[in-house]
Amino acid sequence: MKAVEVNASIDQNGNLILDEPIQTENNSNRVRVIVLFTEQEENDPDDTPIEDVKASLKRGFQQAKAGQTRPISELWSRIDAE
Repeated sequence: MKAVEVNASIDQNGNLILDEPIQTENNSNRVRVIVLFTEQEENDPDDTPIEDVKASLKRGFQQAKAGQTRPISELWSRIDAE
């Protein structure tokens, strides 16, 4: 069995509406579906807006070009503290 993860919505009739088509390599028309509901208060750390990610990467690149770097040992000690 092969797993494919896609995002979808559920319409008012309970039907799944996929955000994008599933590309398949075989002609099987039967699938097994497991639905995972996102809790409203659930905060997914991977849901950072794209613009925020781009801005952070740009800042980091500019700091690296300007020589504003830190020793890796300092970074590891900060990670261990969390």
